[in-house]
Amino acid sequence: MTPDFPKPRAKLEVGDKGTYTKTITDRDVFRFADASGDYNPLHIDDSYARSSVFGRRVAHGILTAGIISTVLSSELPGLGTIFIQLEIKFLKPVYINDTITATAMVEEIINPSRIRMLVACLNQHGEDVAIGNAVVVPPKETKILE
Repeated sequence: MTPDFPKPRAKLEVGDKGTYTKTITDRDVFRFADASGDYNPLHIDDSYARSSVFGRRVAHGILTAGIISTVLSSELPGLGTIFIQLEIKFLKPVYINDTITATAMVEEIINPSRIRMLVACLNQHGEDVAIGNAVVVPPKETKILE
């Protein structure tokens, strides 16, 4: 079920789904390292990462989770959504230049101001790289960011 967006809080239904896709670039990883202070060499040092279990540099897991935040705040429930809780399991690494699609689906309407969302990130090969759930406060009214 893919509803027309945006949807006001009162019209959200179990099964409503939104997506957002982004390619993770080298620049994204370095900017995230600068913003967070996480300079783990797995993310920023090619020679170090080549000798790791991953064989090459990987994106920060929380950068991947940030794409989930984008789908929640821009697609479903939409602008003004407040992120309350995220439980996430990272299943596979995200490499530089991977294209990640985050999906969020309404799993439960806890009460009029709390919604539980199933969330997942898939890479360009259709493989789950992260799965979990989130609790959000959807906005009373929605609008499109112009």
